[in-house]
Amino acid sequence: MKGFGSDKEAILDLITSRSNKQRVEICQAYKSLYGKDLIADLKYELTGKFERLIVSLMRPPAYGDAKEIKDAISGVGTDEKCLIEILASRTNQEIHDLVAAYKDAYERDLEADIVGDTSGHFKKMLVVLLQGAREEDDVVSEDLVQQDAKDLLEAGELKWGTDEAQFIYILGRRSRQHLRLVFDEYLKIAGKPIERSIRGELSGDFEKLMLAVVKCIRSKAEYFAERLYKAMKGLGTRDNTLIRIMVSRSEIDMLDIREVFRTKYEKSLYNMIKEDTSGEYKKALLKLCGGDDDAAGEFFPEAAQVAYRMWELSAVKVELRGTVQPAGDFNDDGDAQVLRKAMKGLGTDEGAIIEVVTKRSNAQRQQILKAYKAHYGRDLMADLKSELSGSLAKLILGLMLTPAQYDAKQLRKAVEGAGTDESVLIEIMATRNNQEIRAINEAYQEAYHKSLEDDLSSDTSGHFKRILVSLALVRAALTGSFPLPATGSAEGLEGQWLERTEHHCLAGQCCWTLSATPSLGAREMSPLHLHDFCIQPQGNRDEGPENPTQAHEDAKKLADVSSNDSSDSLETRFLSILCTRSYPHLRRVFQEFIKMTNHDVEHAIKKRMSGDVRDAFVAIVRSVKNKPAFFADKLYKSMKGAGTDERTLTRIMISRSEIDLFNIRGEFIDLFDKSLHHMIEKDTSGDYRKALLVLCGGED
Repeated sequence: MKGFGSDKEAILDLITSRSNKQRVEICQAYKSLYGKDLIADLKYELTGKFERLIVSLMRPPAYGDAKEIKDAISGVGTDEKCLIEILASRTNQEIHDLVAAYKDAYERDLEADIVGDTSGHFKKMLVVLLQGAREEDDVVSEDLVQQDAKDLLEAGELKWGTDEAQFIYILGRRSRQHLRLVFDEYLKIAGKPIERSIRGELSGDFEKLMLAVVKCIRSKAEYFAERLYKAMKGLGTRDNTLIRIMVSRSEIDMLDIREVFRTKYEKSLYNMIKEDTSGEYKKALLKLCGGDDDAAGEFFPEAAQVAYRMWELSAVKVELRGTVQPAGDFNDDGDAQVLRKAMKGLGTDEGAIIEVVTKRSNAQRQQILKAYKAHYGRDLMADLKSELSGSLAKLILGLMLTPAQYDAKQLRKAVEGAGTDESVLIEIMATRNNQEIRAINEAYQEAYHKSLEDDLSSDTSGHFKRILVSLALVRAALTGSFPLPATGSAEGLEGQWLERTEHHCLAGQCCWTLSATPSLGAREMSPLHLHDFCIQPQGNRDEGPENPTQAHEDAKKLADVSSNDSSDSLETRFLSILCTRSYPHLRRVFQEFIKMTNHDVEHAIKKRMSGDVRDAFVAIVRSVKNKPAFFADKLYKSMKGAGTDERTLTRIMISRSEIDLFNIRGEFIDLFDKSLHHMIEKDTSGDYRKALLVLCGGED
């Protein structure tokens, strides 16, 4: 800093490569040698965001937090987000140090200043956190966990109004370990995560504070990763937030934050800083970041623990709910008459059509189709097609098909003509259960006189084709007695799985092949007489519970990167497990995988595979982990940015409306801090919007 100008490169290299304790010693040595205040000289020589960052690094952590809070409550207005971030995330000792540093630096009482600048339940919770009195006992009482979960439920969801004091007491005082178990118990008894109840019961800054407390209890690394992402996404950068977190976490958990960031947002923190900042400011931030995970691909312990915990949470049974229920006062003849009247004569009453079609279950719509034909001798689908147009027509006509017919039609569109829409193939095939797959196969054969498997095989290739064919495969179980070739025996075969090699039935005979088992090789079973036994077609996925021993072996198979056998390629191993094992079993496999590799399986797939194969396996993993969250993400991406992907939006709203759209709504607001209803309202228009909002079922 001596003479004209200053060597900023030397300053940032030195300061970002020293610990905070060493920087404090440097300040003292500088004062002893030159009789000058180093922080004052840095402020004089540097400017802008780079100056703020470097000066922040020179302060001890408690004094840094004190300065941030002082700035947040000084002047006109209050920076509530800064107060929330610091007080929700600090340990008891860090809070005590902060209170003392504030008193020392400003000769004022921190609690008094916060009380004077805030109000209501928000103020009360901040005061509780300022005591630094959170329980720290690792011994947890199971009875108290159950009681706290019950008390929270009764204070919110089950109460007229909300008992905010109960939320403040439990979330502000209980230990982190205890609260994690309370959140698990709450999910079991309420059927929804605590975050969703907080959003529904609380509001304003108090709601944001309580959500931050919950997030920090679950995972501070994930909380800070989300804060950093929001500080840089979109237009402009929230530099104060970026500087505060990069400085305060650089010596605590930055490696864990980096890995959670990479896993959650599919890009490294390093690269996002690089794209969003510039000059010496960028160089200093990148030094604090410490490395590019897109290049290194490392995985750190806390992120692995978070990933493991997510798989545990995914196993908790949550009731799935659609937003469209059967109409209680249903009258198929009356509805048929309303629809005919809406389309008869000049003009079309789209509102009447929307009112009927979107507020009936699919089974009721099928009855309306028949009643319309019986009354008027006309095809309702043809009439709707001639009267409606554009996005609304696609939505209404899609709703009138059975779920299997609709999926079959979407798959057909994805493979016919020039090019293939792989994303549609992946979305449908990776998320449907055995019963749905069987129904889709039958609907496809009936509608297009071709097997789905044949069309998938002819339109795709390589490992991607094998994945889709495996997911589309239909197997059958035999019950009863049936003839065998002279060399065979029927003993022990009842209930065995059969795999259909060709679907042709002639004169009551079908061709099936018995799946190979440890005790029986594949044996030709053709021809077999249908009247001798019962065929029960199913999808290819097992439906049993987890098998811990097998799960360990499966995880070892997935984790093995040393095999050079082309017949046992990485893709083949993943296919043999991800496409055939039951969901409960796969959850256990993926937990075992984390234990073995310190990686989440999704991270490993993205690192080791590419293209459609990677996308298909990731879709399966996300579907196993949390299917409503998978669809929430798809819906968000269909509407974010310029333009709307109406095909995806329409397809998901139709296909999930009677299954889990209510759950998808909950995941949507948890993931993106805005409701699905709000985003549809903002991103669509006219009668198409009206119909989508009815299907959405409410504003969250």
